[in-house]
Amino acid sequence: MTASINKADKDRIFEEEFLPHIDSLYNFAYHLTYADADANDLVQETFLKGYRFIGSYEKGTNAKAWLFKILKNAFINEYRKKSKRPTQVDYEEIVSYHDTDDTSYVGVSDLRLDIFQGMLGDEITKALNSLPVDFKTVILLCDIEDFTYEEIAKIIDIPIGTVRSRLHRARNMLKEKLKDYAQNLGYKENR
Repeated sequence: MTASINKADKDRIFEEEFLPHIDSLYNFAYHLTYADADANDLVQETFLKGYRFIGSYEKGTNAKAWLFKILKNAFINEYRKKSKRPTQVDYEEIVSYHDTDDTSYVGVSDLRLDIFQGMLGDEITKALNSLPVDFKTVILLCDIEDFTYEEIAKIIDIPIGTVRSRLHRARNMLKEKLKDYAQNLGYKENR
């Protein structure tokens, strides 16, 4: 597709091929950030970039994989920016904490996070969150979003063999982290 595409065609492609993936994009972003506002920001940035660079998208190809690649790159760029700046403290939250008589105040609760953690269990959520981002990403793309190895390779810009290797290593890391948890639930290790 050429870079010179009219607005009507851009809008049609956006609505027909991109917008149907908004829920999947949000779920992936939320699994990466575990923050509603950050996930929404990532999805918004993904759609803005997708629309802006719609001329480089080949109509009829895998729009979901193309958008996931944009989202993944936006997440990595934001992650790098955040890791380079000092920790930020919300002064208003600290003041309101100190001004309250309720000593049980622990901050804002996100219902989606509570539900997600309740579905997976605290131990599984902690184990998944403790994985390095490269390994967490392949688990999410494969096991949560059901992308093929080929699609994951395109999204992350790595060879298929590396996808398989990372997925294998990520699953082994999770297995090791969850071993005691599984045994406490009555599961026995197969030899």
